Amino acid sequence: VQLQAYGGGLVQAGGSLRLSCAASERTFSGYSIGWFRQAPGKEREFVAAITWGTGSTYYADSAKGRFTISRDNAKITVYQQMNSLKPEDTADYYCAAKVRSGSYYYSGNYDYWGQGTQVTVSS
Repeated sequence: VQLQAYGGGLVQAGGSLRLSCAASERTFSGYSIGWFRQAPGKEREFVAAITWGTGSTYYADSAKGRFTISRDNAKITVYQQMNSLKPEDTADYYCAAKVRSGSYYYSGNYDYWGQGTQVTVSS
């Protein structure tokens, strides 16, 4: 599976962006999708995930109440709506696909990764 993340950009604090993650396969069937981010000089961290089966969602504490992850299986795309953005949200954002079992919060459990899309939030 090849994933492509896009939708990043420069936005002022308090603004919004919607990231998209599109897959090369004809279906997302069986894949849960997660979003991670990595700021300069920091480790990659979990942001949000959505499961394949039930569409259950998981969020990092920093994302709860501000970010919403959703999926459109017909379009083979997962979205991450980010509202009330803060300067500390500045990072490269990556989407990843997971088929193995294990925690959604751990990047090592994801099987496929897309390239990052940069999000910069100015104060």
